[in-house]
Amino acid sequence: MDEIIQRAVAVLRRDGLIVYPTETVYGLGGDAFSDIAIERVYEAKNRLRGKPISIAVSDFEMLACVAYVDEAAENFITRFLPGPVTVILKAKRCVPSELTGGTGMIGIRWPDHEIALSIIRELDAPITSTSANISGDASPRTLSEVNVRHDLFVDGGELPGTPSTVVDLTKKEIIRPGSQLDEIVDFLMKMD
Repeated sequence: MDEIIQRAVAVLRRDGLIVYPTETVYGLGGDAFSDIAIERVYEAKNRLRGKPISIAVSDFEMLACVAYVDEAAENFITRFLPGPVTVILKAKRCVPSELTGGTGMIGIRWPDHEIALSIIRELDAPITSTSANISGDASPRTLSEVNVRHDLFVDGGELPGTPSTVVDLTKKEIIRPGSQLDEIVDFLMKMD
């Protein structure tokens, strides 16, 4: 296992793209601080520029380095992350504006998957966290469903396929329903 993690990090350090497993679907990962890698993610997905791309972190400290976290957001994060949830927060200046789509906001995943966490920890930087598919196509659960160009596939077997729930913590609203929806709705209602 360590060898594939090292290979994945080597690809990321060269501005390459990896397909990696999470607890939901396969993600397309590039170094979130590399303009070249970000451009390659947009090209691979055939994604419109200006449409934001989420990033994945490996711990709370890394999350707090890329986004502003108030007490309410921290309570939510403590309850639901790591897990199948994408939180949207105000991005810090270190986050490339391409990833925010010019909104100043960034979607952040803290996946509950040891392979993904190991890759991010070893790189010691966030990676892009967008599904490994052409924009608009089904999110991939297996290698055969991955339809984007990439430099390395990190096999995590067949994945569940339920997308993460996307929650804008600045507005306390759900942008995209997915995993753990009922629990998240309950929690948001009690946040006010």
